[in-house]
Amino acid sequence: MTQDAGALQGGTALSGGTSIRTVSVRGQRVRVAVRPGSGAGTPLVLCCGLGAGLEVFQPVIDALPADIEVIRFDVPGVGGSPTGPLPYRFGLLALGLTRVLDELGYDQVDVLGFSWGGALAQQFAAQYPRRCRRLVLVSTGTGMVMVPGRPSTLIKMMGPRRFREPDYAASILADLYGGSAHRRQGDLRDALDSQSGGSLRGYLHQLAAGIGWTSLPFLKLIRQPTLVMGGHEDPIVPVTNARLLARLIPHARLHIYRGGHVELITEAAELVPVMTSFLATDPAELR
Repeated sequence: MTQDAGALQGGTALSGGTSIRTVSVRGQRVRVAVRPGSGAGTPLVLCCGLGAGLEVFQPVIDALPADIEVIRFDVPGVGGSPTGPLPYRFGLLALGLTRVLDELGYDQVDVLGFSWGGALAQQFAAQYPRRCRRLVLVSTGTGMVMVPGRPSTLIKMMGPRRFREPDYAASILADLYGGSAHRRQGDLRDALDSQSGGSLRGYLHQLAAGIGWTSLPFLKLIRQPTLVMGGHEDPIVPVTNARLLARLIPHARLHIYRGGHVELITEAAELVPVMTSFLATDPAELR
C-alpha cells in the first residue's frame, strides 16, 4: 500500500444496495464496502478499530440516513484483506487509503475514526487535508502519549488469547468495553461474530502500527471541523483523552456520552444522529 493503485476487482452485493469489492494497491488487496447514498453530499469513510472488520460497523450503517454514501474497508490483515509481509505504519496506511479512494473515484470525504481507527483518521486528516472535509473521532486518543486505560483491561485487549479463543473473548466483553457492553453482550457478540477473516499476524501488525506513534505533534495541523466523542465509562480510552483531543484540535467540538468504549456500535441509534447533525452543520457555525 505504498505506491500506485491497481485494478478494482469485482465484488459481492449486500443488503441495502451495499457492495463489497477488492481494490489492489501496489499488490496489497484491500476489501471495501460501499453503500450508495441517495443525496449529493460528501461521502463518509469509516475507519474500524483494532481487529475489527468492516461488518462490525453495520449498526452504524443501519442508523445513518440513506442519503449519505458510506465507504468501509478492512486494513491489511483484518477481515477480508490479506495480511501484508510487514506492518504498515499509520503514514503508509493513510497513503493507502488515498489510493483506495482514488480507485473508487472519490475526491473529498468525511472521515470517522473509531478507537484504533481514530489514529488512522487523525493521520489521514493531517497528511491529506484536501481529501478530508470533516473529521469525527470516537473512543480514541493521541497514541502512545495518552492517558492509558486500566492496566487489567489493556492486558486482556492486547493478549493473543482474545484473538485465538472465541469463548474467552466473549467472556470478557463486558469488562473489556464497559458501559452498555454489560447489558448488550448478545448484540455486541453478534456484531463481532459477523466479521469475516482476519489473522493473528494481522492483529499484531495493527498493534505494531501504533508503536512510537502519537498525534500530539500535529494536532494543531488538523484544520478540519472535528467532532470528538468519548464515553465517561470507557475502560480502554479514558474520557480525558477525548477532552485533550478537543482542546488541541483547533476547530473541535466535544460530545461526552454516558457509556463505554463501543457505544457507537451498541447505541448507534443514539450516537449516530449526533454525528450526522455535526456533518450537516453549516461551515460558518463550525469555525
